[in-house]
Amino acid sequence: MAKEVMLTPEGVAKLEEKLDYLKTVKRPEVTERIKQALAFGDLSENAEYDEAKNEQAFVEGEIISIENMLRSAKLIDEDDLNTDVVNVGNTVRVLDKEFDEEIDYVLCGSTESDPNENRISNESPIGAALMGSHVGDTVQVETPGGIVELEVLSISK
Repeated sequence: MAKEVMLTPEGVAKLEEKLDYLKTVKRPEVTERIKQALAFGDLSENAEYDEAKNEQAFVEGEIISIENMLRSAKLIDEDDLNTDVVNVGNTVRVLDKEFDEEIDYVLCGSTESDPNENRISNESPIGAALMGSHVGDTVQVETPGGIVELEVLSISK
């Protein structure tokens, strides 16, 4: 059985959009490149053919991967979110005690994480430490730069 993937409705839509693009645009493009490369004849020294076949394998792998994610997705419904305790789907405002800096993190499943936008996975060190905590709790997170102390200031949907 595939690992359960936690997704927001927005994450499902993005995956479905990417899957549609791969199937309706990218797959036909690669198929056409293979046809063109075959027209050159001798496949033993045909770099275009090899490259197109490798791209085809990559595209097909991506399609399978996304289909598996969507099949094993656990949809996060914002209406069911609780703001008493940190969980996937919540936005959490924390205070980094070392730098006296407030940071907002959106906890999401690993497929939707984007550290550049402070969208962190529940499986990441910070995400895992915050899971289950309450407003007022201080969590310690071991990071490559050392131990970080974060105080939970607020939890929202």
